[in-house]
Amino acid sequence: MTAIIDYDAGNMKSVEKALLFLGENVCVTRERERILSADKVILPGVGSFGRAMEKIRGYGLEEVIKEIIGKGTPFLGICLGLQLLFERSEESDGVKGLGILKGEILKIPEKNGGKVPQIGWNSLRYPNQGRLFAGIPEDAYVYFVHSYYLKAEEEGIVTATTEYNTLIHASVEKDNVFACQFHPEKSSKVGLDILRNFIQIQREGV
Repeated sequence: MTAIIDYDAGNMKSVEKALLFLGENVCVTRERERILSADKVILPGVGSFGRAMEKIRGYGLEEVIKEIIGKGTPFLGICLGLQLLFERSEESDGVKGLGILKGEILKIPEKNGGKVPQIGWNSLRYPNQGRLFAGIPEDAYVYFVHSYYLKAEEEGIVTATTEYNTLIHASVEKDNVFACQFHPEKSSKVGLDILRNFIQIQREGV
């Protein structure tokens, strides 16, 4: 069973619908025991970094997220869910992220005619091998909606990049933690293949 963490952020339903299409058993929940008993956990979301961290802490989910990751359960952050895994964001000065991965979230610069937010399809490059992209060729197109982007401190965890006014770290993988800035659930067949690859990942130590 895959648990989708519910912290009042948008985009829960589209992720749930994509997983159900793939035949996965899904629950959308903020209940600690249901999250901890899941085989996989997904943290999706759209919205403000600061507001999201306020909700996560208000619901007592920060400790649950860290506990489930510590158990070795495969964990996927999507869009805002990727950003929250890092230490801080320019969007919400002074607000600490989950700090599970090292790096910061920066505002996409406005240059080269590229409008902000970035809304639309862009192609991926793979600087490091990532399990989410098994069987998916480089230059595959995925769907982005964001004004802020990740600059990871550890370049070795970056499994996909894209170019939009700057170099964007579009996906990361470290041990059992995975994250995508783009929306796999809105990225047609490529996105479904990425979600299928995640579903098939085994718990660490198994």
